[in-house]
Amino acid sequence: MRVVRVREFGPPQVMRIEEAEPPRPAAGQAVVAVEMAGAIYAETIVRSGRYPMPLPYEPGIEVGGRVVEVGPDVDPSLLGRRVVATTVGNTGGYAELALAEVDGVYPVPDGLPLERAIPVFQAGAVGIGILSAMRVQAGETVLITAAAGRVGSLLVQLAKAAGAHVIGAASSPGKLAVVADLGADVTVDYSTPDWVDQVREATGGRGAEVVLDAIGGAIGEQALQAAADGGGRIGVYGFASGTWLPLDVHQIVRRGLSVTGPLGIAFARPTADQRADALQALDAAAAGDLVPRVHAIHPLEQACDAHTDLEQRRTIGAVLLTP
Repeated sequence: MRVVRVREFGPPQVMRIEEAEPPRPAAGQAVVAVEMAGAIYAETIVRSGRYPMPLPYEPGIEVGGRVVEVGPDVDPSLLGRRVVATTVGNTGGYAELALAEVDGVYPVPDGLPLERAIPVFQAGAVGIGILSAMRVQAGETVLITAAAGRVGSLLVQLAKAAGAHVIGAASSPGKLAVVADLGADVTVDYSTPDWVDQVREATGGRGAEVVLDAIGGAIGEQALQAAADGGGRIGVYGFASGTWLPLDVHQIVRRGLSVTGPLGIAFARPTADQRADALQALDAAAAGDLVPRVHAIHPLEQACDAHTDLEQRRTIGAVLLTP
């Protein structure tokens, strides 16, 4: 079978298509014939060498397709089912066949296409978990950076569904238009020098009760400035800028802010709870209540292009690959 393999860390071009033996499922595992795989920003971090991973390795965390083989203790009724899944060890999805733990395999609701199921099942579960960890309440203002991204675009919709007033921050007119279409009450361009002032103005000078930041660096630091004094809650769940949000403890104490790692809280929940979140996200997508935006679908041979777009922040929504 064909698989994308990385033998050295570096730019997108280090990804090469090679031939490999088909995976064989052990106990508790299934093999998925991949019809579509997600390409996500976290995979560019690993490929570039900014996250420890033994070499060589095969990228690919999220896949969709049909189950073609199961391990000896797995219910055979899973065979032939159309599913989305996370791969064993978060690797091997950029391939014609992928191995998944059964706990990470989710039946796709009837009528929901894979190009909508793949961007939702894990990112939607993450969004649900983040909002739960941050205790977002109806009527609160939630500022979301990278609001046009894979997770951010779902967070906008989920926060609105929870009754929050949503301010979506993005970096271009095209992205801001998408964020507005997703339901954000206010949009701000964080590439402009006065964007924090715009957030303050939109909240009557108060600031946002909840700030969700996936960018870090200078933008994350500015987002912290937009939090409401006397109880503002900052949830840090990514560092797309390449550096984490720098924290000034004196400022946090003086302003009465709290900083949380909601992703770690979400991932620490029992497996059954995380699975329930993924199923909830899939059901919401099937009902049309949670709509992922797909930026592009590339053939496997163009995995380099997918990673280039992700790294250069040209994407609006999800990026997918087809074997």
